[in-house]
Amino acid sequence: MNTVGTPLLWGSFIVVVAIMLLIDLYGQNKKKGGAMSFRQAAAWSLIWVSLSLLFALGLWWYLKGTAGQQVADTQALAFITGYLIEKALAVDNVFVWLMLFSYFSVPVVLQRRVLVYGVMGAIVLRTIMIFAGSWLISEFDWILYVFGAFLLFTGIKMALAKEDDDSDIGNKPMIKWIRSRMRMTDTMEGERFFTRRNGLLYATPLFLVLILVEISDVIFAVDSIPAIFAVTTDPFIVLTSNLFAILGLRAMYFLLVNVAERFSMLKYGLAIILAFIGVKMLIVDFYHIPIAISLGTVGGILLITLVINAWVNYRHDKRLEQ
Repeated sequence: MNTVGTPLLWGSFIVVVAIMLLIDLYGQNKKKGGAMSFRQAAAWSLIWVSLSLLFALGLWWYLKGTAGQQVADTQALAFITGYLIEKALAVDNVFVWLMLFSYFSVPVVLQRRVLVYGVMGAIVLRTIMIFAGSWLISEFDWILYVFGAFLLFTGIKMALAKEDDDSDIGNKPMIKWIRSRMRMTDTMEGERFFTRRNGLLYATPLFLVLILVEISDVIFAVDSIPAIFAVTTDPFIVLTSNLFAILGLRAMYFLLVNVAERFSMLKYGLAIILAFIGVKMLIVDFYHIPIAISLGTVGGILLITLVINAWVNYRHDKRLEQ
């Protein structure tokens, strides 16, 4: 696997991620159960985005001195593009978490534990999936066409999908299957995932929520990771852009917790992005879309989506006032 990642870059990345994880997962509002106000969540979200951009700048500076201007420009743009794609798709993932916490009535003070393990699990799972994907691409070039077709199909499906009914989550076949294969209590047991009753080990509903959070991340990773491979196949750039986008998800969760319903147009923007990336992968042998154009297209789609979303919300609020 060809990569710009050197031992120094990998080591620096691991150190930065470890420090950020300690701060993000254990250093913020631990006494309050990890809950954040909207202002705190916005501030921390800005911090994580800024740190990610600083990493991109540091990567560009290092590569410029070791590999040249062209390589530095290309890889830094690839990092930012991958980061932007993953961050946008992560918003949809957060909406699923909101829906799960709402359905299972998980108190805010208990959500922190699930979010901590959820983010840690996401990092481990995505690292495995990214290296597996890099190996597959290095061994089988044609798999990029499979990724492209899958992303195009997913984009179309996302655009046409109906809104999920929160009240119907408990009737999903997956949840019924999980419940049928483990002893589970009917009520929460504090922050515990397991408890003992009459000498038998029982899982709590909080553990079921954790399982569903991890499953949801795998599902979204199946979309986002192939999308980043459309930008670059360098495992260092793919992994770093992906994990930097995941860091700070807890802050993003509390940022969106009270405004999720006001992003009704987001799924259409994400659908167009996935379809665009799918087409980019399918036509790569005929025309290679430059990374700068990909970045501009993804950024432009997100900006237009947010503008349309703001207009829809404005019209909705005006109708409510009448």
